[in-house]
Amino acid sequence: MNAYTEQIGRHYEIILNSIADGVLTVDLDFNITSFNAAAEKITGIENQQAIGKPCSEVLNASVCGKGCILRRAIYQEKAVINTPVYIVRGDKKNIPISVNAALLRNLDGEIIGGVETFRDLTTVNRLQRALRQKHSFDDIVSKNEKMGRIFSILPRIAESGSTVLIEGGSGTGKELIARAIHNHSHQKDGPFVTVNCGALPDTLCESELFGYKAGAFTDAKKDKPGRFALAQNGSIFLDEIGDVSPTVQSRLLRVLENKIYEPLGSTKTVQSNARIIAATHRKLSEQVKQGRFREDLYFRINVIKLLLPLLVERKEDIPLLVDHFIDHFNHLKSRNIHGISQEALVAMVLYPWPGNIRELENAIEHAFVLCRGQEIQLHHLPDRIAFKRGALTPFSGLTLKEIEKQAIELALQRNTWKRVATARELGIDKNTLRRKIQRLGIVTPHSGSIGKSRQ
Repeated sequence: MNAYTEQIGRHYEIILNSIADGVLTVDLDFNITSFNAAAEKITGIENQQAIGKPCSEVLNASVCGKGCILRRAIYQEKAVINTPVYIVRGDKKNIPISVNAALLRNLDGEIIGGVETFRDLTTVNRLQRALRQKHSFDDIVSKNEKMGRIFSILPRIAESGSTVLIEGGSGTGKELIARAIHNHSHQKDGPFVTVNCGALPDTLCESELFGYKAGAFTDAKKDKPGRFALAQNGSIFLDEIGDVSPTVQSRLLRVLENKIYEPLGSTKTVQSNARIIAATHRKLSEQVKQGRFREDLYFRINVIKLLLPLLVERKEDIPLLVDHFIDHFNHLKSRNIHGISQEALVAMVLYPWPGNIRELENAIEHAFVLCRGQEIQLHHLPDRIAFKRGALTPFSGLTLKEIEKQAIELALQRNTWKRVATARELGIDKNTLRRKIQRLGIVTPHSGSIGKSRQ
């Protein structure tokens, strides 16, 4: 080795050790050939211990083996960028890192190995957890503008003691909102009683709500308190109130107006101080127009109305919700899953979520059953979400906003730039699509805004 080559080598080493990101290189057998100072600091393993060893032994990453980032870069002859994984440090602690991998070639252009750079995401994850706390209310997480407005008024609604009507699609979190209202109310120390009115047949709905006295009907052997009695000094949540019969509607109206009711088979009235929180996936105003819901009852329960957006209208919340449910199921099932791959997250962002947040929660639980490692991969998700694997390739390495923009542009192209057809395919309202087009700055292949394109 001549003096010039030796000097270049020293300069190379100085440059590598001045970089804040960890850097390692491997040969074609995936044995480490260089390992900089930042890599030592992040992994807790010294350079001398790392050189010559297989990178899987040194990093012990969640994707080592079939999912190896370097192996993918070398075999596919293509760089891999910004892939979140977990490694096990020398002190056995799990550390989140973001990995980039690229090829190393000789002067003849032949592949001789790979280079991997990685950044410690511990601080970033800590900030993300703080951000989730900032964008949360009780057990509800969101950074959506509509949900933010709801969060801002929930404490005042809770303190008011007024009757609340919550409208929103199935699975949008109506019961969570109702519980949050109760938990921040003056009656928070009292019971929170839930009644799914849609699941009760007419013959049982009255007795479940108001109770009955012994002898009220054939099988009534003894007195039974109803849900209103159980909710005394607390709150009663009447879910799917739009499904109750006219008879039950009439009796509910009396409770709301006079705070009294009569158990079946009784001639004595009972006082109720339970706060009523009602919810429905239907538009009650339309039900009133169609004669299916009493107008006077509608105005009684519609003192304060909250309208919850569908998940497809708040897709910016999907990463937050995924993290939230991963934390939830880790605690519930005593697991240690650290996160989700970018490919799986992209699939979840592109999926229309007809079942809203409840369906997303079920998808994460499904993944927990199948995932045996520390990171949820695309194949761990239900088939309806993960089946279009090839369609996800163009989105790798992009931000969530860029992914959403590309997904909408591709959908518009498939539907020859017709917004109504595109909105139908994406499972969103055409006005929601129009706002997204404007916010994301999408334009036609020709000059001018999509907003002027064909319907």
